[in-house]
Amino acid sequence: MKQKLYQTIEGKILFTGVLLSLLLLAVIGYFAVMDFEKAKILVLTLLAHTFGGRAAGIGICIMNDFGPIVTIGYNFYLEVLIVCFTYSIFVLTVTNYVQIPWMRRMMEKITHNALEQKDKIEAYGWIGIFLFVMAPFFMTGPVVGSVIGYMIRVPLVKNLAATFGGTLAAIIVWFFCFDFMEERFHVIQYVFAGIIIVVILSKYKSIKQFFFGKKN
Repeated sequence: MKQKLYQTIEGKILFTGVLLSLLLLAVIGYFAVMDFEKAKILVLTLLAHTFGGRAAGIGICIMNDFGPIVTIGYNFYLEVLIVCFTYSIFVLTVTNYVQIPWMRRMMEKITHNALEQKDKIEAYGWIGIFLFVMAPFFMTGPVVGSVIGYMIRVPLVKNLAATFGGTLAAIIVWFFCFDFMEERFHVIQYVFAGIIIVVILSKYKSIKQFFFGKKN
């Protein structure tokens, strides 16, 4: 007999993600009333991370003079939030707790990306995941790193420690690398918004098919 969702480790991680999201929404709501410009920056940074733009999110914070502690802390918070959702939903999908079609398709794509990188880091275990997550290359990062950790059966605590440790290290490195390039990011908000619109418009059919599947 299966455990109830809230009794599983992955269910608890998922609920942690929900709590982190509610806290983030409360903070954004507060700034929307008290300082709308800051609220807009927080949302733009969130969108950057949601679409895989860790560097773009850090750049937005740097451009708006958030400072090292706030920039590193907020961007790390967002990455942790995203991993809580994606890792838990991935495992719950694999173990058939979650059977929502569009979620299964999304997890299949993440699985495919993870399998392509799995053999490269399996021999290195914990440190392999840490370096993979930290590396500033395409399809590296905490989401795929945590999934690979699950695939190669790294214990959960070590997997999340490597994933979050690599993420924090990457954000710190990115922050200090971007510091001398700050002037180049004066149009990043508009460029990022433009890229999102272009991608959505150009991939409309694929996005529609991804979420709703092919019609019989």
